[in-house]
Amino acid sequence: MNAIAEAIQPVRRFMSGNEAIARGVWEAGVRVATAYPGTPATEILEYLGTYDDIHANWSPNEKVSLEVAIGASMCGSRAFCAMKHVGMNVAADALMTQTLAGVVGGLVIAIADDVGMSSSQNEQDSRYWGRFAHLPILEPADSQEAYSMVMQAFELSEQFDCPVIVRMTTRICHVKGVVAVGERQTHAAAGFTPNPAQWVMVPGNAKKRLHIQHQRDLTLRAFSEKTSLNYSQAGSDNQYGFVTSGPAYNHVKEAFPDAPVYKIGFSHPLPVESIRAFAGGVGTLVVVEETEPLIEMELKAAGLSVVGKDLLPATGELPPEVLSRAICTLQGETLEQAPQPVLPAVEALFPRPPTMCVSCPHLAVFYTLSRLRKRANFAGDIGCYTLGAGQPWNALDTCICMGSALGIGLGMDLGRGESDQDKGIFSIIGDSTFLHLGIQGLLDLVYNQGNVTVMILDNSATGMTGGQNNHGNGKDLRGKQAPKVDFAELAIALGVARERVHVVDPYDLPVLYKTVKQEMVASVPSVIVAKRPCVLTERFTARRPLMVDADKCNGCANCLSVGCPAILVTHRETEVRKGGREVMKAWVRIESAACTGCDICLQTCGPDAMAPADLSKITPIADS
Repeated sequence: MNAIAEAIQPVRRFMSGNEAIARGVWEAGVRVATAYPGTPATEILEYLGTYDDIHANWSPNEKVSLEVAIGASMCGSRAFCAMKHVGMNVAADALMTQTLAGVVGGLVIAIADDVGMSSSQNEQDSRYWGRFAHLPILEPADSQEAYSMVMQAFELSEQFDCPVIVRMTTRICHVKGVVAVGERQTHAAAGFTPNPAQWVMVPGNAKKRLHIQHQRDLTLRAFSEKTSLNYSQAGSDNQYGFVTSGPAYNHVKEAFPDAPVYKIGFSHPLPVESIRAFAGGVGTLVVVEETEPLIEMELKAAGLSVVGKDLLPATGELPPEVLSRAICTLQGETLEQAPQPVLPAVEALFPRPPTMCVSCPHLAVFYTLSRLRKRANFAGDIGCYTLGAGQPWNALDTCICMGSALGIGLGMDLGRGESDQDKGIFSIIGDSTFLHLGIQGLLDLVYNQGNVTVMILDNSATGMTGGQNNHGNGKDLRGKQAPKVDFAELAIALGVARERVHVVDPYDLPVLYKTVKQEMVASVPSVIVAKRPCVLTERFTARRPLMVDADKCNGCANCLSVGCPAILVTHRETEVRKGGREVMKAWVRIESAACTGCDICLQTCGPDAMAPADLSKITPIADS
């Protein structure tokens, strides 16, 4: 191959969907990109942070993130915003108005649905936002499409004067594939042009733009019928024809390689007439879509006869074996005759219960709270610390949504029942979650003088999504110095009495326990900031690991109540005490190669059987 021919060959890279989205955003000439970390979308902005010619930043929540992107778009810059599905619940206030106001620079929003709830409190279908907000929805099926569709989304945004949503899913976000990439395009920003009729959305102005939105709906519907993003593929067996989108398309092609398929990439507005024409050439039309039956309902409303969720699961992914079994059922075969799914060998393993990391500062907090379990109620929140609801702590009673702990704690106080009158109430929230939407909850708690103790677990990171920087640790997306929030001073500024605000090191169990007991009986709002860096970040400094002196260990098992996964049980015995009471005793050892010397377990050890390990005798886990 000569040099000229080689130069025009596309550059191919192995990319996840998140990385491909970031590459497409960069190539589209985007100037501003924003997000709040949320699995499975987190890595999109992290990848964008590697491009110096994009201003990429974490926002405290998704609403602020989208508003920053909107402001950039108003100035003519192309702008991008990423979030997980529940994030749009927070950002919807801005979205629902911007769909009327429109855009100048292309504005694209990537929403990642966690189909199957790998790391989410619910399962939502973000395709609804297209119908609700009258916006186009693009649905890539793999990394290559994620890359190309996000670039096309900016063009569509500017063409139709509206934001465009790219709907991702966990599988597309995280699975890697080969992507042919190009180079960055230039896109000059024209600057902001004052236009109150468009940008000041008071009722009088908003009403005048409703007809624009209606006309756009008609234009988008016509576009959907002719765009190459939607297309049919012929097959040799026309008994069944499939209508599908996103990763479900790949599953259909794997399960039924000879069947005709109508693939939807531009899923709202739906190309009903094109699908009607496709349906005329197949025996039975089957709609394969993850989670909600949106396509199915629209096609039925249009008078088409389709099969969908009456056969297929309404939740989770739709792998080939599920599709094959559904069609066998449709053909009248029994489940025994249908192909049986091949389960991976890992299914036979004993399940590993979810737990916190070795030396996690949250261990000490929940160990302490578990000591008070019968004397208090605990309102929890979204984060690593949600694991405090499990064994061995059982120290969370609620977990609803981001930032809910404070409002729920206040409600528990105001709505106390007879059995709750003498109980303390704790609202437990992480530093990033507090910045996300907890500040307003504390403001309301103080304003209404709730008898609640707020515990801010400050591990200087957005820990659950990988330890990203946030507005409370003094570092920006790229790790550069930035102003940081002082949580104690913020609580005081919001009205908490200075003497009721404490900053404690959770590794210091006696001080932590004393402070928690003291504030639990206070009759006014109080705040305890448990401050210690996440053990998985560069801000954490390990100490000397510990070991157990087997001759001193008496099986009291106090250390197991800490819940540290570096503490392992060597053997158990049941001891019968006076009155026939049985007590389980457990002897333990510490996996010293994993231990980082937080000393939490040491502080619970009655027989003083723990001591610093001999470093010369520790074999690193990677070598063992």
